[in-house]
Amino acid sequence: MNCPEHGVKQVAAPWSGRHGRFTLLMERLIIHTLEACQSVSRTCRLTGVSWDQAWAVMERAVRRGQQRKREQPGEPVRRIGVDEKAFRKGHSYMTIVCDHDRSTVEYVADDRKTSSLEGYFESLTDKQLADIEVVTMDLWRPYIKATHAQLPGAQDKIVFDRFHLMKLATDAVDQVRRAEHKALKRQGDDTLTGTKHLWLYNEENVPAKHAPRFELVKDQHLRTSRAWAIKETLRDLWGYHYPGAARRFFARWFGWARRSQLPPIKQLATTLGKHLDNILTYCKHRITNGVAEGLNSKIMTIKRLAVGFRNREHFKTAIYFHCGGLDLYPR
Repeated sequence: MNCPEHGVKQVAAPWSGRHGRFTLLMERLIIHTLEACQSVSRTCRLTGVSWDQAWAVMERAVRRGQQRKREQPGEPVRRIGVDEKAFRKGHSYMTIVCDHDRSTVEYVADDRKTSSLEGYFESLTDKQLADIEVVTMDLWRPYIKATHAQLPGAQDKIVFDRFHLMKLATDAVDQVRRAEHKALKRQGDDTLTGTKHLWLYNEENVPAKHAPRFELVKDQHLRTSRAWAIKETLRDLWGYHYPGAARRFFARWFGWARRSQLPPIKQLATTLGKHLDNILTYCKHRITNGVAEGLNSKIMTIKRLAVGFRNREHFKTAIYFHCGGLDLYPR
């Protein structure tokens, strides 16, 4: 009713949010269901709301959570991990920054360029930048460049992920195996036939049912056996606690790898040698990118349940909702 004296006044209802189409209790139910199902479509079936309504609740929850985080940041972020995530096939990527200590996604950016990671650092205050003690990443040059450009003391804070480095070593062994297998096949020798996956195992992880055959083949005078032994020895590098001792070990390993006459192994040694300083920072920080990889697995699950995301911004919203550690619920 239009009062002649006061006109029309709007009064906020205590049981509904501003511009919300649901009561606060219903919105909490939808958020809870979204978290449990990790799928908007399933949530719609369970709660009886439309897809657009459920998605609007998710977007509001993320905005609400990010606003609260800016206003009350809590404990500083000290250890971050940087990783890439494929958005679609065809070299379409996103950059993910995570907090190791909270196991949360802190930042999502398009692509995997230098500017992608710089956007995260530029969003921080000088105090927040100073609080960062370690950054784990792979050997992707744009990430390295962005961190050196934006983070004070980056040289002592970057730690190259040991699992990524060992994957490079395993890939080098596989390249040696493929080349040797082709050469042996031309001579009618099938020694390496069916052994592809055996060389991917660490020595202690070879399945018992494959152990006898693997013992037989790896003890032969094969180039692949030599490459595998060099790879296995490299694993000892991460057992060192003192950079000086680790550097001496690497020098011995590097000489062996360079003299191996195995081009992929020689290339591996050269690559690791160029980045040795930030490989050895592991001795101080004792950290890997495992949290980022774990979050990547969770993100893949969300993407699979949603039958893929065609809208990049929607995908970002879903990542923040499920992995951001945000305070999502209305009060």
